[in-house]
Amino acid sequence: MSTEQALKVAVLVGSTREGRFGPVVADWLLGHLDARGDLTADRIDLVETPLPVTFPSFGGEVPSADAELLAAVSPRLEAADAFVIVTPEYNHSFPAPLKNAIDWHNREWHGKPVAFVSYGGLSGGLRAVEQLRVVLAELNAATIRNTVSFHGAARCFDADGGALDPASDAAAKAMLDQLTWWARALRDARRARPFAA
Repeated sequence: MSTEQALKVAVLVGSTREGRFGPVVADWLLGHLDARGDLTADRIDLVETPLPVTFPSFGGEVPSADAELLAAVSPRLEAADAFVIVTPEYNHSFPAPLKNAIDWHNREWHGKPVAFVSYGGLSGGLRAVEQLRVVLAELNAATIRNTVSFHGAARCFDADGGALDPASDAAAKAMLDQLTWWARALRDARRARPFAA
């Protein structure tokens, strides 16, 4: 499949904590995306592309320094046909920098599908995912059912970053197959008529 036909998937790495495990999980996922001919990945790491944390008043102008930070992320979200959010769970929820990145954007999420890869302790980050579903519904994004979660994440990968349980790879394929279906359907719908915001 040509790159013109391939769907653009933005992979948002949501943790910015020192010593974070997120890059291991994100690299594993990107390996699955890179192996497909129907998807192209754009990794957006919030450590590499930090966003401002102070919002202007409603209708207010974004300061130029903040606009420069947003310019490194916003066009990439706009160009995406679909998203995968890689998130840990902090205190039964998702990280503040991830919420900040979501809140700086609105129309970029409209009418697009979002999948999740979560990781953590006993819950594997699933409580963070369930809260993200509610947030993204407000932004007119379509969260897909299938997820991948790593419970006790540090024990789930080998030294090369591969998943130790083959079921994880099977789950990633199922999730990406579902994301692809939704992304194609919603891209066709957006091309046929503008999203009704």
